[in-house]
Amino acid sequence: MSLPARVAAGAGGLRHEPSAWTLEGLSGRLVEISGAEDSASLTVALGLVRQAQLLGEPAAWVTPVTETFFPPDAAAGGIDLAALAIVRVPDPGALPRAADQLARSGGFGLVVVDLGAARLPLAALSRLLALAGKHGVLILFLTDKSDRAPSIGSLVSLRCHARRRRTGPDEFACEVVVMKDKRRAPGWTHTEVCGGPPGLM
Repeated sequence: MSLPARVAAGAGGLRHEPSAWTLEGLSGRLVEISGAEDSASLTVALGLVRQAQLLGEPAAWVTPVTETFFPPDAAAGGIDLAALAIVRVPDPGALPRAADQLARSGGFGLVVVDLGAARLPLAALSRLLALAGKHGVLILFLTDKSDRAPSIGSLVSLRCHARRRRTGPDEFACEVVVMKDKRRAPGWTHTEVCGGPPGLM
């Protein structure tokens, strides 16, 4: 899925708050994006990476060695891969330690942690929350689960579910539905219109 070409209005009766879904609006927080079969979580996360790079904020992506996004799609969508720090860890248990070290450095505006189905200890979340607030970094967790599954923890400040739906022959709407937001009332949505990769067109 390519990165968003434009932002669309909210749908389905949900409030649309585009200014809330920005790196600036999410900085200093723990955010979880979940996704299932129709997930758009990678596309949405890469959109935030592109925002960070355009603002001159270094970004990092932490992932197990068995998982990653498709680099050519990211590059085609405007991501500077040479400027994106990618940390591949041997097993899911090493994900929180890597995220902790990156956030603790104070050198990143965005740290993406591709958790998949892994879980995080409360102590790890607590440390990451403190570091996010101290350094003003957005720590973004990507999880594989349905929108009805519980969050990875109560310390997550914003939990949302990302899904895609086809809107044209080579176009998809990537919709973020916010189910929990400690700074605003939940129930708002953010939608980005994206082009699909050749296999989905």
